Amino acid sequence: MHVCRGNYASTWAGAGAYDPVADYLAELHIDGYFLEYDDERSGGFEPLAKIAANGRHQRIVLGLVTSKTPDLEPQSLLESRIQEASQYVPLEDLCLSSQCGFASTEEGNHLTEAEQWKKLELVRDTAKKVWSID
Repeated sequence: MHVCRGNYASTWAGAGAYDPVADYLAELHIDGYFLEYDDERSGGFEPLAKIAANGRHQRIVLGLVTSKTPDLEPQSLLESRIQEASQYVPLEDLCLSSQCGFASTEEGNHLTEAEQWKKLELVRDTAKKVWSID
């Protein structure tokens, strides 16, 4: 399940930490969560502990890479944020993705196709390093 905060022409609509909905999210019987964490508007990783505590080993996909701008996040920053999240959720239950799609609406975001591929390569390369994937 993706918790969307809006993704229209490189802008967003919603902000706020996941604390108010963490109990509800933890009760859901789903395989995983796609959560936006590409900037400070999403708050910290502390609410993820409630999901991890439900004992279902659900995947939590951290949307750390923004799909709104072409700027590449430093890989070291992504690695440290994943390690920070692993204080609340076992690393094996975490995943990495972009925070949302690159074209959630017909207008898309302000990135070229080449810039989008660079973002996906960053996700791949970071995941390979963090989870020791060959």
